[in-house]
Amino acid sequence: MVTTTMTDPAPSTGLPDRLRAALRDYPVEFKWLGGIVAGFLLVFFMPVGAARFDNAILEGLALLNGYAREHVMLCLVPAFFIAGAIAVFISQDAVMKYLGPAAHKATAYGVASVSGSILAVCSCTVLPLFGGIYRRGAGLGPAIAFLYSGPAINVLAIVLTAKILGVELGVARAMGAVGFALVIGSIMHWIYRREEQARIGSQKGFALGAGQGRPLGDTAAFFALQVAVLVFANWAPARAEDSAIWHAIFAWKWPLTALAGLGLAGLLVWRWRWNWRPLAATVGVVRRPGRAGSPASRAGVQRRSDRFDPDRRPATRRR
Repeated sequence: MVTTTMTDPAPSTGLPDRLRAALRDYPVEFKWLGGIVAGFLLVFFMPVGAARFDNAILEGLALLNGYAREHVMLCLVPAFFIAGAIAVFISQDAVMKYLGPAAHKATAYGVASVSGSILAVCSCTVLPLFGGIYRRGAGLGPAIAFLYSGPAINVLAIVLTAKILGVELGVARAMGAVGFALVIGSIMHWIYRREEQARIGSQKGFALGAGQGRPLGDTAAFFALQVAVLVFANWAPARAEDSAIWHAIFAWKWPLTALAGLGLAGLLVWRWRWNWRPLAATVGVVRRPGRAGSPASRAGVQRRSDRFDPDRRPATRRR
């Protein structure tokens, strides 16, 4: 006699359980699916034709275009060249002597916190310079102090602050920037003290070959001309009644920038034997018509902006 045992069928899982199981089994695929669905919904419900939306998109693109043409080309590119020059021409033993992890703290932090006063840099432009001195052996604390104080204590910013807001605020800005730079640099050095000790150990016994490099006069002129390009190209406008000298420099900013650029090109070609063809191609790119900041470019941006101005544009008919 054969006995059969009846077993209950397995309970069927519902849709939520199957979805949770699929999420566990295929997490990457569901992330891609979620991104595709989110992008589709964003485009589907995009209020194209609304004056405010169209104007916001246009102004955002105009701002991005101006940033790429003016800030990147006039600030970041010269800063990257200066950072490269620091990495190549500044002696590593000099950087380690004054800014290295084993340097005297008062000297290292003092030099780092005030060395940005000779540069007209912003918070973006100072990053390549920070990377340059850090890679040459500067300690993390002094490098962070330079990174923090550089954009705040350059001579142009201090003079402009004192001229517009008063001498007291100008002095307070300079002293506050240096003080906060010292505090923040010290905190970063304490947080990463073990890594700094490891760097000191790896740098012991390191020696550089003497008598190498270019003449000091050529190197100083190279840095001075690059800083001149950076400063004059970003010279802020000033009214003649406020400061005749600043207004005159602003009126002649592009000839002064071109003169510094030609001096730099002459140094590279005649003294350092660079090939002149890439430099000539660079001049052709810089002289491209309709560059951002020119009157024609600003007028074109204003015309495009007026086209989508809600106060000037007639109501858009909805489809």
